[in-house]
Amino acid sequence: MPKQNIEQRIDKLRDLVIGALEDVKALDIKVVDVRGRASYTDVLVIASGSSPRQVKALADRVVEVAKAHGIPALGVEGEREAEWILVDLGDVVVHVMLPRVRDFYNLERLWGSESPTAEQA
Repeated sequence: MPKQNIEQRIDKLRDLVIGALEDVKALDIKVVDVRGRASYTDVLVIASGSSPRQVKALADRVVEVAKAHGIPALGVEGEREAEWILVDLGDVVVHVMLPRVRDFYNLERLWGSESPTAEQA
């Protein structure tokens, strides 16, 4: 597949994920482009939910929307506690967390994020 088509596919999936998160009122959505820095994915999408119930609803919505577009989740971790749920969609990995968990792990800083917010993506 030509590189341009791959980039378009990744961007489309990123946009689907952001839309799914916005549907369920995710807080502070950030996009971190890790192409060339991570071997397991190209884009991280990080968002917060205000409660474990909302974190679960956000992750469920991402899985539902991706599946509806023919992109099944490769894995979902953390659903039981719902403090940090990871949804692996291959090219895009989604982290949905409670704010205190997000502040503690600070993935944006870890990855040296200079990426735009969802509104700018």
